[in-house]
Amino acid sequence: MKVILPVAGKGTRLRPHTHTKAKSLVNVAGKTVLEHIIDRLKGVDVDEYVFIIDENGQQIKDFMAAKFPELSCSYYVQQERLGPAHAVALGAPSVQPGDDLLVVFNDTIFVTDLTAIPEICSNADGLIYSKEVEDYQRFGVNVLDGDFIVDMVEKPDTPISRLAQVGLYYLKDGNRFIGAIEATIAAGETVKGEYYLPSVFMRMIGSGLKFKAPEIDDWLDCGKPETLLETNRFLLKGRHHIHGDVQDSVLIEPVHIGHGAVIKNSIIGPNVSVASGSVIENSVISDSIINTDNKVSNLILDHSLLGDSVSLVGSPRRMNIGDHSHIVMDQ
Repeated sequence: MKVILPVAGKGTRLRPHTHTKAKSLVNVAGKTVLEHIIDRLKGVDVDEYVFIIDENGQQIKDFMAAKFPELSCSYYVQQERLGPAHAVALGAPSVQPGDDLLVVFNDTIFVTDLTAIPEICSNADGLIYSKEVEDYQRFGVNVLDGDFIVDMVEKPDTPISRLAQVGLYYLKDGNRFIGAIEATIAAGETVKGEYYLPSVFMRMIGSGLKFKAPEIDDWLDCGKPETLLETNRFLLKGRHHIHGDVQDSVLIEPVHIGHGAVIKNSIIGPNVSVASGSVIENSVISDSIINTDNKVSNLILDHSLLGDSVSLVGSPRRMNIGDHSHIVMDQ
């Protein structure tokens, strides 16, 4: 199996955190988004990881070489932003006849059992993974007749289907899929100047191919600060990993303290991940992500997201307050 990972997006919804790093390298629950995705692919036999990168893709190359030197990786640069289908097609040189193919977009972390693919796809040509949602108007949805997809509707006004596409696709014949993308591009089938995968899949369905829409267990959005914090809470659930140095502090589970991090005289948690090299002193932090090499001192933080190498220092207050007082303080 080949895996194509389009990681060339600018991550504008996550700014300022993506001004200096690829969005797939943002930390959540003690690992980068990319690490979480690759961890979920380890149950299947992957021959090659095919990355579609932008002009700043050296970060991805360096990260993969350092973290996963044992994996076979190739990289193709998307010079023009012509849409998701165009990005996937750039991986064509790595897809050989006979290869099956998994396409994984990196805005989300999926929770599903990929080892079940052979059984689920035994009578189909591919799988377009889905998740039932209430706010179907925000997504492209799969419309089913029995077990198979018969239509795809982008952001429907009426609940024709609540099965949202989640950015995870399996193709039994990867070469044929690439050919369908190239045919779609040649036909100029664009939406606002970009090529999208639903047009490709409808072309394939129209030619008689069959696709199923299996539901994943969970769909964890990493595309915005608020949803990244929600994903951090979900992934930390039931986990409590302390790899750093904790001195005279209270940890409220679950938390993740990375290697080389130092916590002094602080209350940390719940739902806090602190990356390696960060030092936190005299602070109270909950529901937050603290990235690498930060210094946080004398602060109360909640629902916060700090990038790398941030220095955030507050001032202790001295108070003399009498009985029956009621004081609300903004930092």
